[in-house]
Amino acid sequence: MKIDPKDYRVKEDKAVDLKEWPTKIKALCGSREEYQIALAKNVEELSAIQSLLYADNHYSILLIFQAMDAAGKDGAIKHVMSGINPQGCQVFSYKHPSAQELQHDFLWRTTRDLPERGKIGIFNRSYYEEVLIARVHPEILKAEQLPEELLDGKNIWENRYKSILGLENHLYRNGTRIIKFFLHLSKEEQRQRFISRLEKTEKNWKFSLDDIKEREYWKDYRKAYESCLNATSTKEAPWYIVPADNKADTRLIISKIILDTLEKLQMKYPEADKSRRKELDEALRLLKEQGEK
Repeated sequence: MKIDPKDYRVKEDKAVDLKEWPTKIKALCGSREEYQIALAKNVEELSAIQSLLYADNHYSILLIFQAMDAAGKDGAIKHVMSGINPQGCQVFSYKHPSAQELQHDFLWRTTRDLPERGKIGIFNRSYYEEVLIARVHPEILKAEQLPEELLDGKNIWENRYKSILGLENHLYRNGTRIIKFFLHLSKEEQRQRFISRLEKTEKNWKFSLDDIKEREYWKDYRKAYESCLNATSTKEAPWYIVPADNKADTRLIISKIILDTLEKLQMKYPEADKSRRKELDEALRLLKEQGEK
């Protein structure tokens, strides 16, 4: 099994046409057992490098997950991050903005949740909703109480892209590394997953009639995602388009991309200076003496 993150990375110099990106690839593993072993290995490595991230305390990591409904964001986060120390990782899910959030700029509510140094932050949906669902459903934009002159359909999206790029460049310059995942699901696979949610009682809670209504906007969402991916994938904060029709492959690819990014960071465990080394040696001597009495 070989996964090259570059195969899924959006190139800044090539326009994205989602029809050219697969929603399903040849299975990375020959069996479920092989998949479980491969994922467990990646999760174990992630756990170890997260400890180094925390100890080094120079970088923070922000993982952003965007997708159509039923693409498997929740499951990917659950399985890929299962071995991470909860003290060093936080997950935030963003629904419709609250009344208070609507009184601020569109980046405000997510900026409050950015990860601290040494930690991993996960955004299940994010500020990108403001150039996706708000673009497909203009009534959402109107509810944000923006000045009328800023609602120009020709410029507002480009201006929001600029705001996002400005934020992400600022974060990069201050030690936050951002990895953005678009889980690329086919319309037919979504239909099958919705059917599964309806047929299995324990999954009924995941389904809403709004899910059916949103399928009518499939092409609109695809165009919005293409525009977004083209405008906001950068060297500092790249987008990765991950095939999502096979959940096992999705999780393996995501875990590999995260590992690849973290392994490239210049991190190390803190080294004790002479004074600190003397303190540690003395503490070790005292503890050994206590055991001998």
